Amino acid sequence: METTTLSGPTPDDAARWHQGALYLAEQRLLPERAEYLRLETAGEVAEAIRAMVVRGAPAIGVAAAYGVVLAGRDAYATAGSSWKAAIESDLARLAASRPTAVNLFWAIRRMRDCIADLGTGDPYADLLTAARALHEADRAANRRLGDLGAELIEGPTDLITHCNAGAIATGGYGTALGVIRSAFAAGKVRRVFADETRPWMQGARLTAWELMHDGIPVVLQADSAAASLMAGGTVGWVIVGSDRIAANGDVANKIGTYPLAIAAKYHGVKVMVAAPTSTIDLETASGQDIPIEERDPAELLGCGDQQLAPAGCLARNPVFDVTPAALVDAIVTERGVVMQPNAEKIRALMADGVA
Repeated sequence: METTTLSGPTPDDAARWHQGALYLAEQRLLPERAEYLRLETAGEVAEAIRAMVVRGAPAIGVAAAYGVVLAGRDAYATAGSSWKAAIESDLARLAASRPTAVNLFWAIRRMRDCIADLGTGDPYADLLTAARALHEADRAANRRLGDLGAELIEGPTDLITHCNAGAIATGGYGTALGVIRSAFAAGKVRRVFADETRPWMQGARLTAWELMHDGIPVVLQADSAAASLMAGGTVGWVIVGSDRIAANGDVANKIGTYPLAIAAKYHGVKVMVAAPTSTIDLETASGQDIPIEERDPAELLGCGDQQLAPAGCLARNPVFDVTPAALVDAIVTERGVVMQPNAEKIRALMADGVA
């Protein structure tokens, strides 16, 4: 893997396929430097996902799809007509890169469907077509759900968002930030308060960068400051993304979302979860069944190269928490909006019925 000065990235162009390689915005460098990382193998894509070069459930899915393209190219180069057997190790490596974001597994299943339809010849062109279609479908879904979510907002009002569910976390435009972009264009947004989002600081580094890039007023706040802001009565909605939505409407999102939703409930602030239907996992009955990734405690004990906690201090570093459906006012997808979500409404949505 190597960084490159290929023009960009901008928030809405975080993943690019160029001259036979995948270029991902190196999110660990933002906002100080905007550079792409060039990836030429499925193993490099899996490592980029694991190491947080790319994050955000839809963006992880897009990256994985292009990883399958690279895997297919290499498998055919080494195994010829037996490429379908040879590709399996790379598919397994991609699937193991992050455990919570269901879009990863959804994207690999979609690419497996493509693989199943192919013969024994070179799969590269067909796999690339499938990955590009998946990428563009996610971008279109985000624009659709952005407009649907914006319709729910009465403005002008202040909004709170947590972590980064923007263009850079998706195939383009964003989920939570897609709603905010559409609502701002409709004159419904006064200010966006972005939680800093410890320990990776996605709100400070990425959400603020995206909103400032688009000229949307943004105010950074400590995660623990949200409740006191809600008490002032200016906040209309908390808007977040999701890494997995269970069949009953429980939502896994960045750690800190659950207490934010509790505070919103107490203060009468509505909670909106914006996510494409690829994030809904009907095979996971409830939030209790969602695997929660825990990362290296060192991420919490310091900030960058600066150690903050005493030497030898223990730390707990769950990456996600689960917000019960009872605390969610609306789940917004490209297929439609589910108000006060429950299992019956989620099933109706996924069956293309009226939620």
